[in-house]
Amino acid sequence: MSLISFNDVNRRTQSMAKRASTRRNSAYSTHNHSSKPASGRSKQRKKAHKNQEQTAEIFELNARQNVATAYSPRLDTQPLRPRNKAQKDYIHAITDHCLTFGVGPAGTGKSYCAGALAAQAMQDGQIERIIITRPAVEAGENLGFLPGDLDEKFAAYIDAFRDILNERLGAGTVKYLMRHGRIVAAPLAYMRGRTFKEDTFVILDEAQNTTPAQMKMFLTRIGEDCKVVINGDVNQSDIKGDNGLADAIKRLEGLSRVAIHTFEREDIVRSGLVRDVIDRYECE
Repeated sequence: MSLISFNDVNRRTQSMAKRASTRRNSAYSTHNHSSKPASGRSKQRKKAHKNQEQTAEIFELNARQNVATAYSPRLDTQPLRPRNKAQKDYIHAITDHCLTFGVGPAGTGKSYCAGALAAQAMQDGQIERIIITRPAVEAGENLGFLPGDLDEKFAAYIDAFRDILNERLGAGTVKYLMRHGRIVAAPLAYMRGRTFKEDTFVILDEAQNTTPAQMKMFLTRIGEDCKVVINGDVNQSDIKGDNGLADAIKRLEGLSRVAIHTFEREDIVRSGLVRDVIDRYECE
């Protein structure tokens, strides 16, 4: 009797152990199966989040690159290279003289060479300030109808030089220098009462639209050892009567510290079409 009871208990014990082992295995298997999908979903979420971050980074990088490409000219870090002998002589004249007149038709590079040399001098630490000015004379338009204050209205007249400076110095540097008064663009009338100091590079553009009195006022602003460049085309004056550029050339010709450089039609580098246009207009 006791033996039968012992065997029965033993069987029951083994059966209970088997059932317990089966339950443990089943629970372990269920846990593993339920945890694997969760782990997979977690990995998928992490991967998707990582891809989203990478996509965002790529989008921001490309957006900045596209904006810079669209609105900023390519930075030119090379020294100014003349495109012909006339420009080479003009650059030497500016370098060697306190006052230089650049006279000739549109498209010869008068403004570009002057602006690039000013930017180069600023970059090399030779000067502390660039002043760009021109007479606020409208060629058929009215300055008063442009939006904004006077500085904003005049900015439209000086954008060509800003493009040159952006190309040579970088748009960010130009904004910084303008904000701190080291690059100044102002109408010619604002030059009255100023003195151009030795650390200043001054450019008077479109000088054919000055009167002799305005030109005299400007020339008497010149201080010692500053650099002044006056550009214009005496054949494209928008004012009535004598213009200050032609008058100044006649008066100052022959002075040792003054250079007068004349560009010809053959010196036009903008395009062959410009040469043809000038020929048609000047043949009348």
